[in-house]
Amino acid sequence: MSVHPDDFRPEKFEFGTKQRVHLQFGDSLGFPVLVVRGEKSGPTLVTSANVHGDEYEGVRAILETFEALDPGIMRGDWIGVPVLNVPAFWNGSRTSPLDGANLARVFPGSPDGTPSQQIAWHFAHSVMLRADFYLDLHSGGVRLRMPSMAGYPAENARARAAAEVFGARVIWGHPSPVDPGRTVSFASDHGIPWLYTEARGAGRIHPEDLAMMKRGIRNLLSHLGILPAESLESIPIETRLFGAGNTDAAFVARQDGFLLNEIAILQSVNKGDLLGRLVDLNGEVLEEYRSPAAGIVAMTREFPVVRAGDGLYLLADEDKAA
Repeated sequence: MSVHPDDFRPEKFEFGTKQRVHLQFGDSLGFPVLVVRGEKSGPTLVTSANVHGDEYEGVRAILETFEALDPGIMRGDWIGVPVLNVPAFWNGSRTSPLDGANLARVFPGSPDGTPSQQIAWHFAHSVMLRADFYLDLHSGGVRLRMPSMAGYPAENARARAAAEVFGARVIWGHPSPVDPGRTVSFASDHGIPWLYTEARGAGRIHPEDLAMMKRGIRNLLSHLGILPAESLESIPIETRLFGAGNTDAAFVARQDGFLLNEIAILQSVNKGDLLGRLVDLNGEVLEEYRSPAAGIVAMTREFPVVRAGDGLYLLADEDKAA
C-alpha cells in the first residue's frame, strides 16, 4: 500500500501481522517501510538502512529479517526501512543525484526543502519518533573500509547495554554531543537510545557482515523484550573503541592521485607511523600520510583513485574505561 507519511499509522494494523508500505511524498519521492506487528503490544524497534546509497548490507539484513520474524511470538513491533535514500540507491552513490546532499548530514530536514531534506523530515517525524530504540545500519560503501562493528553514545546507559549484547565483535563508544545532521543526532535530541553499525563495504555484502546485522536486529528485539529472551545469541566482544568517529574529520588528500595503503583496519599505530602514500600515474610520491598520534585505524579508503578533498584515514582510541 502507498500512503503519505502523515497518514502512516502502524498502530492501526492488526496484531500478529506483517505489512509492506510505501511512504510517498513530494515530487515522486518516497521510501519503503516494513512493519511486523507483534501478537501483543510492547516497545518498538525502528531499523533503517541505505542512508547512503552505496551501502547494501543493511538492505538485505532488513529484507531477510522481515521474512524470518514470527509476529506470533512478539510483544511489540519492528519497523524496518530497507532503503531510505532511494535516489542514491538507484544511482549507486553515497550522496543523492537529485541535490548532491549527504542524507546523513541534513537531519531533521524540512518538509518543503530539497529532496534529501524532505526524505529526512518524513522519516524522522513519521517513523523514527515511533521508536523506543533506533538502529541505523551503515557500512563503508564502495570507497571506504570500516570495522564490522556497532557504535553507540557512550554516556547513554541504555545504548551501552544494547551495544554489549548486539553481537558485534567490535563496539565503538562516542562522546556527547553527536555532530548534528545525522539520524542518530535526531534520535539523541528526542531522547531515543540508538546504535548504528559499520561494516567492510566495498560495494559487496560479506556473509559475516550480513550475519552480524541480522543477529544484531534479533538480539536487540530480544534485549527490548519484543522477542523471547532465548532468541539472544551471545558473541564475545574483541575490540572496544572510543572517539568521535566523524568521517568528515578524516585525513584528506590535498591533490589527485593513486593511494597506496600501508596499514590495515583495526591496526594499532604510533605517532609518526606511515599510513599511506599518494602517487601520481608514474609512481612518483605526491604525499605521505603519517599518524599524528597513537591510535587504532578505524577507517581506510580502499578505492585507490583519489581526488583532492577525499577522506583517507580515521583513527580511534582504545576504550580503556570499559
